[in-house]
Amino acid sequence: MRIIPALDMIGGKCVRLEQGDFDRKKEYELSPVDYAKFLEDQGFKYLHLVDLDGARKGAPVHLNILEEICGATSLKVDFGGGVKNTETVKQVFDCGAQQVTAGSLAVKNPVEVCEWLSLFGAEKVILGADVKDEIIYINGWKTSTEIPLFTFLENFRKSGIQYVVCTDISKDGLLQGSSVGLYKKIREKFPELKLIASGGIHTLEDLEKLKAEGMEGAIVGKALLENKVDLSKMRAYVD
Repeated sequence: MRIIPALDMIGGKCVRLEQGDFDRKKEYELSPVDYAKFLEDQGFKYLHLVDLDGARKGAPVHLNILEEICGATSLKVDFGGGVKNTETVKQVFDCGAQQVTAGSLAVKNPVEVCEWLSLFGAEKVILGADVKDEIIYINGWKTSTEIPLFTFLENFRKSGIQYVVCTDISKDGLLQGSSVGLYKKIREKFPELKLIASGGIHTLEDLEKLKAEGMEGAIVGKALLENKVDLSKMRAYVD
């Protein structure tokens, strides 16, 4: 299992939200590029980069920062936030990202996302499944789609999706532990998916539990930004 540090951006700054609430935002002094360099210096190889301004606007705002990070580090970056069409996906890849994440668009226009799978390959596209009580939420986690998580995953599995990042909204940004039970259910039903956990991960014990369930990866945000975990003890997950 690999650790994937998360970096969320608003106004060109590193931020973290609690449960996706823009009114519960915390800004950090380190710039996104400097934080990415720090992560690489610590031995990390991946980065989950989210353009929160782009998510609200419906088009990426911080492609320049994505390009800077990819130029200044060797991190393998997956990018999300406002990616709504094929042309934008091409721009994201031109900036150096290795993968793109499709969240709300996968609900609103699944045909478009399936076209990305055909055009760019399944290794390049991550399905974002943001859930609360096993129901998919969109529009910055504010709108319930009433679509059951397992129906959503089954539809995209049939279309060839390989990578899925599943975020439990109720856990995100709270440092209260991961939804291991939910991920266990997903793994049992869809063992072939490369499942990435997101939300609430903040201890080595969290990581051990997720690894035991056969997760592909674990996204860690606030716990890394605020030094809640001993980096020296995370080496086993970096490689």
